[in-house]
Amino acid sequence: MKVLHEFVPTRKFLKMAEETKDLVDGWNITDSAAGVPAPSGTAVGCVLKTRYPDKIVIPIFILNYKGPVEVGALALAADAVGLDGIVMTMGDEPVYGEPLGPKYWGKTESARDFLREKVKIKALKLGCLLSPRPVRERYGEKTKAGFTAQDMIERVKSGWDFAFFARLTPETLPVLEEVSKEIKKVGKPLYTYFLIETPRNKEILKKIGWSPTTTIDKAVEFAEKLENLVDGIIATCAGDYQGDLELLKALQRIRKK
Repeated sequence: MKVLHEFVPTRKFLKMAEETKDLVDGWNITDSAAGVPAPSGTAVGCVLKTRYPDKIVIPIFILNYKGPVEVGALALAADAVGLDGIVMTMGDEPVYGEPLGPKYWGKTESARDFLREKVKIKALKLGCLLSPRPVRERYGEKTKAGFTAQDMIERVKSGWDFAFFARLTPETLPVLEEVSKEIKKVGKPLYTYFLIETPRNKEILKKIGWSPTTTIDKAVEFAEKLENLVDGIIATCAGDYQGDLELLKALQRIRKK
């Protein structure tokens, strides 16, 4: 099983990559997370792929920040450099300006088809983000968001090359198992985010409203359950970079199997 690091680029991203390169099979790179300007996920990905050609490099590709010309231009750069793929999603709304996704695309499949039919990318793989449907309490009522397992399976089969599964928890693990079973039949790679709680990031997780997969002391035990389910995990301790390093070191046990 491959271990990718969820890479949050700063101006010091080259130093960060050098620190993690021996602990990972590659990087999934964020793209101006939360709508705040940061080094472009695709631009950073192209640099990392050039510097570390044997690593898997897959940036997130946020459509809410990009019009058609930039979508095509960045995808062509990724195609030319040989990135292992981009994961397309509407993403967060930008902090500055208006969201562009609804204006130009409506849904991510429209942007995917635009790249294939109009821009005519050649080798670049296009991936989608899958989010299961947890039951949430809101305003005193139970609501559902995201997709059922069958929704996700049909979405991947609709023309995506691979998929990233988000919001993995003990409760959504059975959904991942169901999705994995069907996706394997069509031979499309499946990765899952592996969001870990540490003593230092508890408040951050509460603030962003994400449920962790597990805690850092149980990370390896949980990761072992994912053997034969996914092609790789995307490890992150959301906001705790020292935790990321501790986690990646601990995951060497499953990476070498």
